Amino acid sequence: MSLRYSHEELFRSLRALEEATFPKTCRMCGLSFEDAASFLRATQQVRADHSGLKASVDDDGAAIVEVFRNCVCGSTLLETFYDRRDPSPAGVKRRLRFGELLDKLVVDGVDPVRAREALLKLMRGQAHDLIGLIRSTRDGPAG
Repeated sequence: MSLRYSHEELFRSLRALEEATFPKTCRMCGLSFEDAASFLRATQQVRADHSGLKASVDDDGAAIVEVFRNCVCGSTLLETFYDRRDPSPAGVKRRLRFGELLDKLVVDGVDPVRAREALLKLMRGQAHDLIGLIRSTRDGPAG
């Protein structure tokens, strides 16, 4: 099965999911974090007895989780993660982009559940096999 869109187009779309907040740079030492995974991996909990997570609501009323982490230089960094049901214009845009990507993958034979799981992992900065799912469509539908 041939892909109905270019890999370049897919990667541009995938990058758009993460570009909302990354790369993030520590203002004290200049260390850069390319994505959520590198941010969490390269930083430490602020305190051993506290997760560093804080549920909150942004100025537009959207549910968010604030993550406080310490950079290797000792500076405390904050990253904000939005609830997937974020009703703000930025939240709507993220959901639309996610839906477009999911539709493209499904049209090309990727199982919808596996495609959704891989996209969610990508957005969360977790290990995923999105490339493997895409490549599996070359020889037939993923299963």
